[in-house]
Amino acid sequence: MSTLLLAGALSLIFTLLMTPVFIRLFRRIGWGQFISDGGPDAHHAKKGTPTMGGIVVIVGVLVSYFIATPLTGHSVELPAILVLFLMTGLGLVGFIDDFIKTHKRRSLGLRGWPKVVGQVIVAVIFALLAINFPDENGITPASMSISFIRDTNLDFAALGAGLGLFAFLVWIILIVTSTSNAVNLTDGLDGLATGASIFTIGSFVIMNFWQQNQSCFSSRLDPQVAYKCYDVRDPLDLAIVAAAIVGGLIGFLWWNTSPAQIFLGDTGSMALGGALAALAILSQTELLLVILAGLFVIDTGSVIVQRGYFKLTRGKRIFLMSPIHHHFELKGWPEVTVVVRFWIISALFVITGVGMFYLEWLTQ
Repeated sequence: MSTLLLAGALSLIFTLLMTPVFIRLFRRIGWGQFISDGGPDAHHAKKGTPTMGGIVVIVGVLVSYFIATPLTGHSVELPAILVLFLMTGLGLVGFIDDFIKTHKRRSLGLRGWPKVVGQVIVAVIFALLAINFPDENGITPASMSISFIRDTNLDFAALGAGLGLFAFLVWIILIVTSTSNAVNLTDGLDGLATGASIFTIGSFVIMNFWQQNQSCFSSRLDPQVAYKCYDVRDPLDLAIVAAAIVGGLIGFLWWNTSPAQIFLGDTGSMALGGALAALAILSQTELLLVILAGLFVIDTGSVIVQRGYFKLTRGKRIFLMSPIHHHFELKGWPEVTVVVRFWIISALFVITGVGMFYLEWLTQ
């Protein structure tokens, strides 16, 4: 518990105090946001606002985790490293995208396929590492089963060695690319993706801590409820990393809320999507993520529906603009109103998801 609290506190302090330093640095080297002509008119005032703020969050999380663990005598475990790897790896893909935008002074960075290739490479490395290196209990960081609140009977290993591994890799790629792109699409208003990520990633602090208390490998497990135990590997370490990310986002939100003085950029939004995907995979809550990240699902779904309807009807639209948060802006809602209401929606999805997680344990 002390490591969890210290990691979150150090990360919060780092981003709260260091973000202004990065703002001045980014302004000096010209890392400012470029705004596309197709968006709401009010967004043109944001042109030049420092972007790539995800760098601050990533550095804050890494620094806080690797300081908090030795200070409290807590060992560094592989599942936590894998979360940090996927977060940093996708953050690097986002950084390349952001750098192209700022260097070429345009709102478009990496093209679609190169960005996807980068995401796939990072996801495959993560997946291969996650199903290897078993601990003393023979448990690898991830399993090859599809999970909801815990692993289900849908096991890719049952397909055989080669086909099963291929199917598993495709499944992980789908989760990682979908989640990272969903957070990226939601990052369109001041503080929207940051606040929603605080709620969603914060849910893993609660769930992973509960999994630690009810771990099948804990000597403190109550024998009367042993049949309900979780076989997740090192859930406390996942909770510590999640706490560090939440702390860093809270400190960053101080500067990212409207009017934002710095943006997450693709560096930050893709990194947060990677962290969410990794936490869900390693916590055996892959399908539950659809509910926990409900706001990101809605925003992404609005883009898919808009594009599909546009093509089917040859130019007609359902929304004034997608993602759907821009639709409400164009209908006259102030940006702050849209953000706060979407935060409320995100919180409700998280409450529902965490409630389902705990209810499953109660009803077994």
